[in-house]
Amino acid sequence: MAQIFRADESFDHGFFEGTSCAFGVFDGVHLGHRFLLNCACTTAQESGGKSIALTFDIDPDEKFHPERLRKLMTNEERLAMLATTGVDAVVVLPFTSEFAASAPDEFLVQTFDGTTPAFLHVGFDFKFGARAAGTVRDLDAWGVEMGTKVCAHGLKSEEGAPITATRIRLLLADGNLDEANRLLGRRYFMTGVVEPGRGEGADLGFRTANLVVADQLRPLGDGVYAAYAYVDGTCYKAAVNVGVAATFAETATATCEVHLLDFEGDLYGKPIKVEFVKWLRSMKKFDDIDELIATVKGNIDWVRENL
Repeated sequence: MAQIFRADESFDHGFFEGTSCAFGVFDGVHLGHRFLLNCACTTAQESGGKSIALTFDIDPDEKFHPERLRKLMTNEERLAMLATTGVDAVVVLPFTSEFAASAPDEFLVQTFDGTTPAFLHVGFDFKFGARAAGTVRDLDAWGVEMGTKVCAHGLKSEEGAPITATRIRLLLADGNLDEANRLLGRRYFMTGVVEPGRGEGADLGFRTANLVVADQLRPLGDGVYAAYAYVDGTCYKAAVNVGVAATFAETATATCEVHLLDFEGDLYGKPIKVEFVKWLRSMKKFDDIDELIATVKGNIDWVRENL
């Protein structure tokens, strides 16, 4: 597990000397990101330096496009996962308003403060500085001047298309979990704390744990899914409703309702991690409660038999 360093006023930028850095936001830490991180690990091993995942404490679009941002994970989850990828360290740059407004050359000065890495690995479309004005060509010129080898990569293409967070978000929005999970290299997951819900589930014979997930952290399209849910370290099969339940739209508050198979106990206030496996059906408004019960029980039976 790599140590995580915050590049604040107390950070010694001499840490970068002789290192190999992979630089990016890394939302999702998907297979394309892991390819870039592995490149940094390879040049670090060859040169005898340390490998570093260099990233920001937030996704820059949280400042610039919060209304349309759909993140694959929280910032805390992203940093924790980066620490497990095999790099020697994770260095986190505070993405302040001042930093965001800096010109490309000043952006690099603030990032490295005079001690630049031996290798810097980025995606071929890497942009930096105010208004994303800095390009890989600018980075190359800076690298020649500073003695840093800049390595720009296509992010592990699949079927001719690069693996990107945007591509994965679009797949999730369409409910295409098989392809999204393949490009992630793992199951897509959401996390949340269980809150009191409407109570209809218990009345109808299937209790649900109600998670309120912010829109910014919900790229997954509305629908019913087969999943695994983790509570206190134990894994349960689960049928999950993502989005506001159409039949109860006037009273619904939760955006992720999780029915854990064979769970007994109180979930209120507990954190749950939900790993999504299969899209089962789209959202539907039921005029008949008996049809609703039969459909939900059918979904639960599918989960029990197939996961």
